[in-house]
Amino acid sequence: MLKSETNPVWQRVVILLTTLVILHPVNAEPSQQAVNQPRQIDVVIALDVSNSMDGLIDSAKQRLWDIVNELGRAQPQPVLRMAILSYGNPSYGAESGFVRVDLPFTSDLDTVNKTLFEFRTNGGDEYVARAVNTALNDLSWTSDPDALRVLFVAGNEGANQDPQLPARLVTDLAASKGVVVNTIYCGHDSDAEALGWRNVAASTNGIFASINQDTAAVANIATPMDDELASLNKDLNETYVAYGSAGAAAKENQVEQDNMVAAMSAPAMASRAQTKASGLYDTESWDLVEAVQLGKSLDDVAVEDLPKEMQEMEAEDRFSYVKQKAAKRDEIQEEIQALANERRKYIKKERAKRADADEKGLDEVIQEGLQALAEEKGFTFTGE
Repeated sequence: MLKSETNPVWQRVVILLTTLVILHPVNAEPSQQAVNQPRQIDVVIALDVSNSMDGLIDSAKQRLWDIVNELGRAQPQPVLRMAILSYGNPSYGAESGFVRVDLPFTSDLDTVNKTLFEFRTNGGDEYVARAVNTALNDLSWTSDPDALRVLFVAGNEGANQDPQLPARLVTDLAASKGVVVNTIYCGHDSDAEALGWRNVAASTNGIFASINQDTAAVANIATPMDDELASLNKDLNETYVAYGSAGAAAKENQVEQDNMVAAMSAPAMASRAQTKASGLYDTESWDLVEAVQLGKSLDDVAVEDLPKEMQEMEAEDRFSYVKQKAAKRDEIQEEIQALANERRKYIKKERAKRADADEKGLDEVIQEGLQALAEEKGFTFTGE
């Protein structure tokens, strides 16, 4: 039998490592902290804007905020970017396959809303494969290997009618890029065209759903919390302090998008208020309160870039002003979040009551799809 020998150097190393483990048993904590760091989610919504799709467009306008709020429940808190693409409009030109990128990836949700409200339908050829291909090649997706990259494409014509580009070719490309393609067919799932939409989704392990875009897609559930949430939203707007060259226009756009959503329905406005009280609503580029909270120094802001009410203040008064606005915002956001939680539970109960009678709408389909895909990536969802 061979006699083993202990190398004195290795013996000291083993003793040192053992001592470190004993003295610092929480060495796993940094990896846990890494897990809890914000993670990127890129979401693209590609909408058919041909003549027959007015219901789908109206649904997207009303239900954007419900979709965002679903991601607001994800943990760890995601860093959300959205992009909007439309297809099926002849004015886009045959060379593009009648596809257009309406909004590249952005974290500015007010701009996302503005883009949706600018859509107008116009008859044309709807090439699903070309829409997916444009999203894959013309958008700057995150390169983060742990990110969730999802594309939702919605329409009502056959998914395989592109004369130049086979659907399977683009779904293979999507899979190679780590993009999950989810399809929403605006029709009955027993229709002949539904199979093509199913196959497109299955090719990337995506989710297929069918909706009636003229009824369930625009259905809203009113709640007793809606009016109070709308009122709190107005109070919340008073806490934003626009600064810099783009500040005034951005704040004006914020109010304009409030008005557009409120004109659609009270439930839509309630959902938007909830988003504005969450970490997904990004105003850092124009709102001094959020910018300072995220590390910007007031001393670095030129006096002429400050709002008029701050320009004549002493430095100490400026700090107090921003601090007071931040405290007020925190207070209002807490109220909104508490009401929004009650509202979500109310809607969940109402949907359960109507489950046999109502068809799923655009928001419900996307919400469920996002949650399932995010959970596969290791996200968890609060408030179940």
